[in-house]
Amino acid sequence: MIPVSVRLIIGAVFASLFMVGLWLRQRATKNAGIVDVGWAGAIGLLGIFFAITGDGIPARRILLGALIGLWSLRLTTYLFLRVHGEEEDGRYAKLRREWGDTFQRRIFTFYQMQAAAVVLFAAPILVGANASRAFDWLDIFGAVLWFIGVAGVTTADAQLARYRKKPTSKGKTCREGLWSVSRHPNYFFEWVHWWAYVPIAWGAPAWWVAILVPALLLYFLLCVTGIPVTEANALASRGDDYRDYQRKVSAFVPWFPKKSPDPVTHESH
Repeated sequence: MIPVSVRLIIGAVFASLFMVGLWLRQRATKNAGIVDVGWAGAIGLLGIFFAITGDGIPARRILLGALIGLWSLRLTTYLFLRVHGEEEDGRYAKLRREWGDTFQRRIFTFYQMQAAAVVLFAAPILVGANASRAFDWLDIFGAVLWFIGVAGVTTADAQLARYRKKPTSKGKTCREGLWSVSRHPNYFFEWVHWWAYVPIAWGAPAWWVAILVPALLLYFLLCVTGIPVTEANALASRGDDYRDYQRKVSAFVPWFPKKSPDPVTHESH
């Protein structure tokens, strides 16, 4: 039996060294976007470690390991296919220009901040794997939430990717499928996914830690690096078309779009 504190230390050291490796890779490739791929992969690896070494009942630990592992595999693969062989993401290219000679030092610090985030996002698995109550409906409810969240994100990503391949989509806003009822369905369903671990962890010591991830994620999505940055870029590139989209479609939670007497031009993300 490994004490929780020791597991946390092991997790922190692993995440830090993992990000050092990614930092060295970005120095060689001049593509800092690899951190997004590594972040998703590291959460899955650390989550599986926490599930394996937990003190709770085996059935719940297996469930948690499978859920975080499958989530990580999907997201890591999706992000890798976006980053591999492509130019550096605009966010990092902009930082590279603005930071100049200090870029490597500052991006190293940023990567270590991502290491801390890896531990934070794997913490619900650490907590849930220590829950000793019998396997019950809360675990099933958590698995259902997980399925809804991951299925929603996968569907939203596929719809957007399909729309972008259309010759007429350039410079326009996707209003198809889930994108017709939410401007950011991928963010919404990703957030739903992180609620899945709350009922599974219920009753464990410090079970409330599982709530921290969806709570903090909501704040960042709504107020910091999610919707504000994405929509600022969309307005800069699509102008009035995106303003029309903002007026008619819910920002986050899927909801019925507002009606308009004006003719609607279907356009893309």
